[in-house]
Amino acid sequence: MSATAKAAYFWRSAVLGLRHSPFVHSVAVSTLAIALFTAGLARGAMRMLDGLKDTLGGEVEVTIYLDDSVTPERGRALASALAERTGGEATWVSPDEALTRLSRELGDLADTVAELPENPLPASVELRVPPPLRSPEKLAALAREARAQEGVTAVDYGEAAVERLSAISRALQVGGGIAFLVIVIATVIITSATLQLAIYARREEIEIQKLVGATDRFVKAPFLIEGLLQGLLGGAVAVIALWAFSRWAGPRVDELFAFLVGPGRSWTLVDGRALVEVMAVGAALGLCGSFVAVGRFLKV
Repeated sequence: MSATAKAAYFWRSAVLGLRHSPFVHSVAVSTLAIALFTAGLARGAMRMLDGLKDTLGGEVEVTIYLDDSVTPERGRALASALAERTGGEATWVSPDEALTRLSRELGDLADTVAELPENPLPASVELRVPPPLRSPEKLAALAREARAQEGVTAVDYGEAAVERLSAISRALQVGGGIAFLVIVIATVIITSATLQLAIYARREEIEIQKLVGATDRFVKAPFLIEGLLQGLLGGAVAVIALWAFSRWAGPRVDELFAFLVGPGRSWTLVDGRALVEVMAVGAALGLCGSFVAVGRFLKV
């Protein structure tokens, strides 16, 4: 039998296997679809969290407070050096400019600032840190470096908020990884069990094939393809479900949590990359389940 004829036979046998046991295979496809749908929702939540980190990271600045003895020229030179060192944007803020900002932010209470006998605010350098340096460790190192500069009295970068957000992100990543691992194991077990039922239902056909000299690979190939088809069908169902859920929930999420998604961005669960990932993971899970199932072929 030629390679083309074998391939055609394998695919035809796999499709017939799906048609002969629709209920058993529908259970596996449904399980795969639910697992992939859940994973897609988790992926969307992580993307939302990344949007929150980017948004907060862009707003939180490193503020370097200067001593009164620091001249404007020295302050601007320090801002320029920090910008060149980090690749970010640094601005020198004079005491008068800082007081003007405070008055503007206080609104109706601006008269209180005007009654002050003298300006209590120091000059400062505001540094907008680029994304690669926004981790707690790198920000702390940058703060230590800035404090070592002559004329610097204090450095503030919202340390508590950055560390808390990073801790939440790490916890979600670890929890998501563990949950995904549990889902993968459960899905492989269920898919394998359904294929074993299909193998048992066709045990007489398998015995005849073995009697006429069929090799183990020849007998196993259709069932491996069945697992692959189950995974692809489960992935397709999950993609459709994610698309429908995204169309229904997306506008509501954008409206309620726009500060998480960020300006000009919308929350979506299905894009080109997600489509490829879901289908690939579905196919891999289906194949893993079929490999586990066909491992018992010679014992049937």
